Amino acid sequence: MERLTRRRFLGGAGAAAATAALGPPARRASAQAKPLKIGLVLPYSNVYAVLGESITEGMRLVFERESWTVAGRKVELLREDDEVSPQVGLRKTKKLIESDAVDFLVGPVSSGVLAAIRDTVHQARQILIVANAGNDEISRERCSKYIFRASFSNWQPNWPMGAWVAAHVGKEAHLIAPKYSAGFDMMKAFKETFVPAGGRVVGEDYTPFPVNEDFAPFLTKINQAAPRVVYAFFSGSQAVRFVRQYDEFGLRARSKLCGAGFLTETDVLPAEGKSALGIITGHFYSTLLDNPTNRQFVREFRETFKKTPDGFAVQGYDTAQTIVHALKATGGDTQNKDRLIEAVRRVEFDSPRGRFRFDPKTQNVIQPFIYIREVREVGGELANVVIDQVANVKDPGTGCTLPG
Repeated sequence: MERLTRRRFLGGAGAAAATAALGPPARRASAQAKPLKIGLVLPYSNVYAVLGESITEGMRLVFERESWTVAGRKVELLREDDEVSPQVGLRKTKKLIESDAVDFLVGPVSSGVLAAIRDTVHQARQILIVANAGNDEISRERCSKYIFRASFSNWQPNWPMGAWVAAHVGKEAHLIAPKYSAGFDMMKAFKETFVPAGGRVVGEDYTPFPVNEDFAPFLTKINQAAPRVVYAFFSGSQAVRFVRQYDEFGLRARSKLCGAGFLTETDVLPAEGKSALGIITGHFYSTLLDNPTNRQFVREFRETFKKTPDGFAVQGYDTAQTIVHALKATGGDTQNKDRLIEAVRRVEFDSPRGRFRFDPKTQNVIQPFIYIREVREVGGELANVVIDQVANVKDPGTGCTLPG
């Protein structure tokens, strides 16, 4: 585990901070004495390492803006690498809950890790704010009153894309994604609107996960089928490999590549280069969004970290903002779980993506918009340019009873 201190933050290596909140008068002395512990279960190695770092940086930006002080309690970020492994993620989660006694748990990136830790989190009555993993089940049959999602459900960026692709790109599509729950969820969501809109799925492949170096067998199959559209989900280093190999196979000119926004997010776009030009994706964010909060976010992020933020950094930013707003609402009290849960549920603020709020039925974020984006050159750099949008996208989960 890595404890992040203010000194290391200012040196650019980590983050730990002091924040806090005065609780009710009877608890004020003890609340002041105890730091607010936030446990991060994120990948800092393996295929999604960059995603974990981006989420962490987004959180750091919020706490630094708050001068690492929120209503009086000191904040400590306790960083654990889940290695994109369900077994490792579960072990690290138990450590943070049982040994470190964290007030909030944040993460993970992988849907597989989230599925593995769900029951432990629920049984421990541990508040978890999901900063990436999108398993649809967490907003539906496996929801928990202790789990909030500040990122997305896998359904959200893909469901609007099905009908849009059928109407604007083509009605014959080959689907391809990694062979794990996120890949299955995302392709299912796309088909939910693509097929009713007159689309036909001519092929569907799921690639090895977490590592697959060579997409040639799958691309050969796609090349032979010559579909009008290829719809894909890949993220991190897998997205870079897929996009570059797709172009090398000469497929960019004959089969329009579309997909979930992670395929061309800012974290991978520079490495993909011109191979990404023309790719159309659906996502809740673009660095080009013209709203005051995003303009400030992009400026501060670039100044602090010397790079352009991506959607994962926004997820970290919104996760930290959720914690800050909830702590201010409770006066820093994290002992009364029901009161804290209600405070988190009521959180609402302006995010770089738009107005942030949770759906009380699922405790999943309501996406202000899913933006349809196309990779173009803007000012000599590649960017995801918004060409259309779908407003107020809620996960359709309705049967969640939020058991105690």
